[in-house]
Amino acid sequence: MSSLSTSTRGAGRGLLPVLGVLVALLAGCATTPEEDPTQKRLEDLDARVGRIDRIVENQSLVQLAQRIDGLQAEIRTLNGRIEELQNANEGLRKQQRELYADLDQRLKAAPAAAAAAPGAAVAPVAVAGGAAPAVVPAGGDEQALYGKAFDTLKSGDYAAAVTAFRQLAATYPNGALADNTQYWLGEAYYVTRDYDHASACFERVLATWPNSRKAPDALLKLGYTQAEQKRFAAARGTLQQVQTRFPGTDAARLATERLQKLPADAK
Repeated sequence: MSSLSTSTRGAGRGLLPVLGVLVALLAGCATTPEEDPTQKRLEDLDARVGRIDRIVENQSLVQLAQRIDGLQAEIRTLNGRIEELQNANEGLRKQQRELYADLDQRLKAAPAAAAAAPGAAVAPVAVAGGAAPAVVPAGGDEQALYGKAFDTLKSGDYAAAVTAFRQLAATYPNGALADNTQYWLGEAYYVTRDYDHASACFERVLATWPNSRKAPDALLKLGYTQAEQKRFAAARGTLQQVQTRFPGTDAARLATERLQKLPADAK
């Protein structure tokens, strides 16, 4: 019995090292399992996709920033062009206002000059409502023909200007410049002292184009024409309409001045 126990204990001591090695191996397997190659490839792919996303995102931002810079440059260019056009347009408007004012003064002075030299006025007055040589050339657009007619009026050839504006009005009755054409035809008639035709032209401007920029001037000149016709009551009413309908304008100021010159008790 004693020898058996001793033998058993000896065998146990011989197994201990083996058991220790097995325990160590099992522990190593439990703490450091073999890495799954599929999982590793997925993680690598995720990392690469992430890097690509960041690159694409950065490129998109760069392109967007470049596009914004380009649009801002275009806007600055367009703003500069708009400012140039506005300045040019204002310059043209100023030139036109000065031109109209100068011509208007000359037209106002013409009846007085004609009255001072009646013999010299006979020819233009005689042809004002009749047939005069055509001065508007064939062809051309409305703007070009209007410019030629207006130049004729500025030159002082009023009878020819009447013919030019009459032809223009007949050719372009509903044109973009029809209201201006009719107004200056009235002015040409007025300066040749054909007050009946002048009055009809100014009235047509007011009836056909009530919102025209020439409406205040047409109403003013209608009052002037009525005064020249000795229709003082009508002239007074017309000039007062100018004051009421177009306050603060040059036409209203001129209407006030003309009202002061009308006979107070004239019928």
